This record gives sequence, C-alpha cells and structure tokens, in this order.
Amino acid sequence: MTRTPADYRWPRAPEWCPGCGHFGVLQAVYNAFAELDLDPARVVLVSGIGCSSRLPHYVRATSVHTIHGRAIPYALGIKLANPALEVIVVGGDGDLVAIGGNHLLHLGRRNVDMAVILMDNSVYGLTRGQAGPTLAAGVKLKAVPKANPQSGVNPLLLAIASGFTFVARGYAFDVRHTSRLIAEAIKHRGSAFLQILSPCVTYNNVMTRDWYEERIYKLDEDPSWDPVVRREEEAGEKIRRALDKIVEVDKIPLGVFYKNELVPTFEERYEATYDPTYRANPPALQRVESGGRTVVDFEKLVADRLL
Repeated sequence: MTRTPADYRWPRAPEWCPGCGHFGVLQAVYNAFAELDLDPARVVLVSGIGCSSRLPHYVRATSVHTIHGRAIPYALGIKLANPALEVIVVGGDGDLVAIGGNHLLHLGRRNVDMAVILMDNSVYGLTRGQAGPTLAAGVKLKAVPKANPQSGVNPLLLAIASGFTFVARGYAFDVRHTSRLIAEAIKHRGSAFLQILSPCVTYNNVMTRDWYEERIYKLDEDPSWDPVVRREEEAGEKIRRALDKIVEVDKIPLGVFYKNELVPTFEERYEATYDPTYRANPPALQRVESGGRTVVDFEKLVADRLL
C-alpha cells in the first residue's frame, strides 16, 4: 500500500506560533516521506532543543528528543549501530550551528549516510528571540536592545568545508520545492545537509516572509546549472561554482548546490577497513550475551580497533 502524507501525521497539534515557517517544513517532511514511501518503523528522527526540535513530536515515526546541541552524535550512534535505518536530524541554527557546530563539522568529514535538516530563523525563538549564530552583523531585531555585534555563520559554507557530499537550501513557505529537497537529501548516499529558511514571525521582524520573497530564486531556473559530480575530476570545479552561489549577498539562491555520490561513505570505509560483514551484521543485530554470559570479547574488540 502506498503511503500518503497523512499517514505520517501525528494527531498531536504542533506547538508553534501561528504563521511560523516550521509548519511548512513539517508538511514538507510529510510529503517527502510519502514520496519515498518510507516505513515509519525504519525511520528515526533525532532533534535537540529549540522550537524546531519539536518537529519529531508531530511525525509518525521513531523519534528521539536529545539534549541541546547533541542531536548529531546521538543520531550518529543510532545510524552506525544499525545502518539499515533511515536516520534524519532536525534542528535549529542555535542547536546545530552554535552549541552543536563541532558535531556538524565531524559528521561532514565522516560522510555517514544520513541527513541533517537545519530549520534556520536566525534567532533563539524558544528563549525569547536572542540573536542566533546565522544572524548577520549589524542587524537589530525587536527582541534585542542593540544591533547584533557578531558576524553570522553561513551554514552552507560550513557544510561544504566540512565535507558534506550533498548541500542544499530550501524555503519553508515553498512547501513543494522544499519537499523535493528533503526527499533528495534522504535519498542521497552520504552525509546530506539541507538548510531551510524558516521565518520566525514572533521575534525576527527583519527577515520576514516578504523580505525573503524579494530575494530568493531557484538555481534550477538556469538550465546550465548542474551541481552533480559525475567524475572525480569535476569535484573541484563543482565546489567552486557552489561557493560562488553560496556567498551571494543581494540574492538568496535555493536548490541543490553540490552533490557528489562518488565519495565512499563512512559505512563503506569501515566495512573495507575493519569488518567486511559490518552492514550485513551490524552491532544492533549482534548478540551481546547468551544465558546471562557475554558472547562478545570486548577486550579483543578494543584491541583490534587500537592496532
């Protein structure tokens, strides 16, 4: 039976401010899951703390609400223990780029086959609108007494530099386009990073829906745009083209900036280096004990890894 978006909807009503961009992201998640016909029992949504981190509460799938900034390592442990699961991290800019920024960096370099969805509103909405890490310097929001004195982090630059092999940007109020990007990120073989611009209607009175829609455009409107690396020698040029778009100032491009499935995933590297049976017999499926007695030689396991 083919699933519909409604099949992934949890009956609990979302607890976001009316008009919040996160509603659009949630609907896009439903749409993408239905497009891919994902089995809810095989999907794990992992979040940290913040308005955006409530999203897993409203999706009919396995979910984990972790501590602030630690969604990625928690999700990483789940994925590496059972690589057959579809593991997806969702969170805000404060959670994933500020306190959790180091984990984002290391997920990219490992190229584990999982997706990160960043719901970016440039503020800490759950704690009354302080400037978030993606807010540009000099911007004065209504919830802060003076203009932001710090430079903003560009999450897409961070993702490219970290080694993510799929990097894209969506916009919460363009649900159809964002649905497609979420589906592409989930299907991608490797670490996928998707930034979704999601306006905060309560605290960010500068980067509003009107503000974004005066600036956004889609990369695929240019028929010559091709972010996919098909030969290894293309990677450098495709990264340079992506960077040119990512650093645009007056306009905000949406779509896929970079996609490279030629890079081996962490799972493939681990299988080739340590254990050729890893994906067929991952840790989550192995017996740890039998009849009360341990069947795994942990000392040998640690010794093997330290050689």
